[in-house]
Amino acid sequence: MASGNLHAEVDIEKSALMLENSMYEPEQFPGLIYRMDEPKVVLLIFSSGKIVCTGAKKEQQVRDAVFKIHDILKDIGALYEEEGGKEEEEI
Repeated sequence: MASGNLHAEVDIEKSALMLENSMYEPEQFPGLIYRMDEPKVVLLIFSSGKIVCTGAKKEQQVRDAVFKIHDILKDIGALYEEEGGKEEEEI
């Protein structure tokens, strides 16, 4: 398990609509649960940009998953970069 920060706010509702293999039940849990196929991990994504990655067997899988979800969220317009924030994710 690893935690990180995308250094951007995430539109969770938009993400839930656009991402396959995702689940968002705000009455039960404040984050979006996203099951990524490659690498095979589960990401908990919060509107603050904080993320938790579970299921990775190697550190490189965590790294790959974080960069991939960052790109996916940016592509669908659900990522709002912080002004003056870092460009890279922390793991």
